[in-house]
Amino acid sequence: MSVFSARTGLAAALAVAALASGGCTQLRSHQGYVVDTDLVNSVQPGVDNRQSVLATLGKPTLAGQFDQGDWYYLARDSRNLAFRNPRANAQITLQISFDQKGTVTAIRRGGLDQVASIAPYGKKTPTLGRERGFFQDLFGNIGTVGAAGAGGGGGGGSNTGGGGRNRP
Repeated sequence: MSVFSARTGLAAALAVAALASGGCTQLRSHQGYVVDTDLVNSVQPGVDNRQSVLATLGKPTLAGQFDQGDWYYLARDSRNLAFRNPRANAQITLQISFDQKGTVTAIRRGGLDQVASIAPYGKKTPTLGRERGFFQDLFGNIGTVGAAGAGGGGGGGSNTGGGGRNRP
């Protein structure tokens, strides 16, 4: 065995190992508002109003549609490995409430404890009614087109067009 082939084999093995370990790298991501604790702590209930909060914290992530239109600032840090779904490992929810005049009345902070875990039920949604199989769905209409009482328009009666309908 030559020295050249041993070195190329070792280099190839190292390249494969580097590629394989790269697939197991932990991915981190941040979504939403970038929280600056000094700016958030500078907003005071009874002192600040909508304009001062907008100037201090910027545009909210979302605004409430009911009551006084509370403002929400959301931030989430998540991580995942390779092909797995991301999991939140930190979350900050900042809710700022206003009164009728636009003055800040309350500031509430929340965290990861507010995240709800939802598990879907199987691969299909349960519904009320009869269960139909694949072939019933596929061939269920055979024989109903043009049958008496089915509104197919085939067999006398008025010529209203539109499959027996008398209005659009």
